[in-house]
Amino acid sequence: MQRAIALLCKGEFTAAFYMYPAIYPLLLLLLFLGFNFFLKFKHDSIIKIGLMVTTVLTMIISYIIKMKIIFN
Repeated sequence: MQRAIALLCKGEFTAAFYMYPAIYPLLLLLLFLGFNFFLKFKHDSIIKIGLMVTTVLTMIISYIIKMKIIFN
């Protein structure tokens, strides 16, 4: 994940995605949590749960795909 963040800082967005596919949902979740700390939204709990599920599923799916590539 650190290498993906470094690639994002360099402006290499595609390379960051290939390095760690969950970087974008994770950043979106962190950005939303930061905004939600100061501004309260009507359905913020539903949005938080949706972003969390999306992030975790992206992590799990990318891990499974990488393990299949490594061990096949």
